[in-house]
Amino acid sequence: MISRRGFLQALLATGVLGPRAFGSAAIDRFALVTRHNPRLTKIDPLSPLSLGNGEFAFTADVTGLQTFPRLYADAMPLCTMSQWGWHTRPLPSSLESQKLRPKFYDTHGRQVGYNTSSEGQTELFNWLRENPHRLHLGHIGLCLGKTEIDPDGISEINQELDLWRGVLNSKFKIFGEPTSVTTAVHPEHDLLAVVIDSRLPRLAVRIAFPYGSPSMQAADWNQVDKHQTRIIADEKNQALIQRELDGDAYYVVLQHNGQLKMAGKHELVLTAGPATRVEFVIAFSQQRPGASPTAAETIAASARHWERFWTLGAAVELAHSNDTRAIELERRVVLSQYLTAIQCSGSMPPQETGLTVNSWYGKFHLEMHWWHGAHFVLWNRLPLFQKSLRWYESILPRAVELARSQGYRGARWPKMIGPEGHDSPSPVGPLLIWQQPHPIFYAELCYQARPRRNTLQQYRELVFQSAEFMADYAFFDKRTSRYVLGPPVIPAQENHPAAETWNPTFELSYWSYGLKVAQTWRQRLGLGRNTQWDRVLRQLSALPAQNGVYLAHENCPETFSKRNYDHPSMLGAFGVLPGDGVDKETMRRTLHEAIRGWQWDKTWGWDYPLTAMSAARLGETGIAVDALLMNTEKNRYLPNGHNWQRPNLPCYLPGNGGLLYAIALMAGGWRGGPKQNAPGFPADGTWSVTAEGLRLAD
Repeated sequence: MISRRGFLQALLATGVLGPRAFGSAAIDRFALVTRHNPRLTKIDPLSPLSLGNGEFAFTADVTGLQTFPRLYADAMPLCTMSQWGWHTRPLPSSLESQKLRPKFYDTHGRQVGYNTSSEGQTELFNWLRENPHRLHLGHIGLCLGKTEIDPDGISEINQELDLWRGVLNSKFKIFGEPTSVTTAVHPEHDLLAVVIDSRLPRLAVRIAFPYGSPSMQAADWNQVDKHQTRIIADEKNQALIQRELDGDAYYVVLQHNGQLKMAGKHELVLTAGPATRVEFVIAFSQQRPGASPTAAETIAASARHWERFWTLGAAVELAHSNDTRAIELERRVVLSQYLTAIQCSGSMPPQETGLTVNSWYGKFHLEMHWWHGAHFVLWNRLPLFQKSLRWYESILPRAVELARSQGYRGARWPKMIGPEGHDSPSPVGPLLIWQQPHPIFYAELCYQARPRRNTLQQYRELVFQSAEFMADYAFFDKRTSRYVLGPPVIPAQENHPAAETWNPTFELSYWSYGLKVAQTWRQRLGLGRNTQWDRVLRQLSALPAQNGVYLAHENCPETFSKRNYDHPSMLGAFGVLPGDGVDKETMRRTLHEAIRGWQWDKTWGWDYPLTAMSAARLGETGIAVDALLMNTEKNRYLPNGHNWQRPNLPCYLPGNGGLLYAIALMAGGWRGGPKQNAPGFPADGTWSVTAEGLRLAD
């Protein structure tokens, strides 16, 4: 039987692992991954462990289930979530005849409306922001009969998440009785499998269902009369449960080897009877589901899936470095791969907290999708990213209508949205534009990975409609004979007033990049160049600079004084992007000024990889590594791998995804970059970097 190392070497020889592999020997991927298996020996409310498949996720405490939800509620709530699981509270009757009134902004002599003001319409404004909200589908935890277990009764905790198999193994004692729980999520179904071994009398499983809530917990346990839970079939150890919440509904199927009883209006209890082992599978679905795999089949399917995931994607090994920080950086990289795979690889763009807890009511932010998922392509996992791109195709008509309603051609992509694609009102969101070129970037990522005509055909409308808006949005200033962006506009660094902001550095460079790529797509398809796009490219404003450094935007001389907090987005023009319009030495001075004088305690998790990528492209490799490992509150990575930001944002997947993109760029290189091993890491002997299968960044 071929060894793992031999199998990997064979894959490398045939090119299956991609075009870029450094190092003289294949990485021992099993060792690389499993040395970072999260292990817990005590209750840690900030580090519950999650299982998932990109469409569905289950977050568990140290019992492998959700036994102590109150301990975690204000830290990292224990939720069961899916891509399809949303709830909408009924619109109050007093609002049924109302329509949100936009606030109008002067746009070069033309009035354009944006839904940014709640003045005189606060109730409707807030209802639209909060609905729909993502739903906690069901709580699953241990109990004693109908009684909750006291956390003080748990001892000798030994929990390990087996990353190689995607299985959570939890061992502990309940009042001195040894108990083990094995938990897994099926890779293809929204389904949880659980095996419990214990001789403790009266040990049972409690399954409870909440009403929906826009809160971080995604659950309201007090509104028992506003939703329904019904067992509509129960035979041969299989129960079919129907859930209804206002206009939303879903089904739950529970297959088990025990005895199931209703214990409350929205609560069921599963007991073992005379057996010492309880096995069950619980599946969630919008439609009435069929038969489910068994627990054993689910655990086996999970093991096969995750071994393929770790084997066939790219890999980076850092542990043999002399830099003492290397093992921590490697841990973050491995756990970030796992977390983004279970949280960010679904059929829709993910919310910033994925399928763990609710942030911004469970809605997703399209400007953040790059940070969640673009790395999948560089790590040779293209299909995990492509799944969410189909959603853009589905809302393209809405994006075209949004642009048309504001007097623009093409498609304007919204910012904060739910699955239906409606832009949520916000003082900031509707005025952002940096999500606009994203679909062009995504399409080009896909084409570079699969340079085929069907790739061009698949994404051509996303590319062309995005570019059409970009060209029309740019305003030609006859006085200065150039195209400008804004006002009004709020840049990626959101602490700028819209009416006083124009020509943000990052957005200008992204406009240039996006329109150039769109023209390239026309040429690949045998079409002529779009003359208006070329006109904008020729006369687009230069990146604003003053005193030898780039500014946040043209009207911001105080970039490094009063405005030196939030995202240092100027750096993204040569880091995230390949540098359209960038002077390298000006960017180098900008990088140094940001490192010296930025308020790093007032930044966000993706700002560190943002900075690292800019430093890497500039050859400032020491700064690149230091940025990734900067000791600040927002760059904190918990034992479960999550990037903590603040109490109501305990996990932040743009930080994880940004880290992975930065590592891919630094370890695997970028087009036009140095032809050497790990060009973004110091070459002074402190770092030993072995990379397999990474694709070049643009």
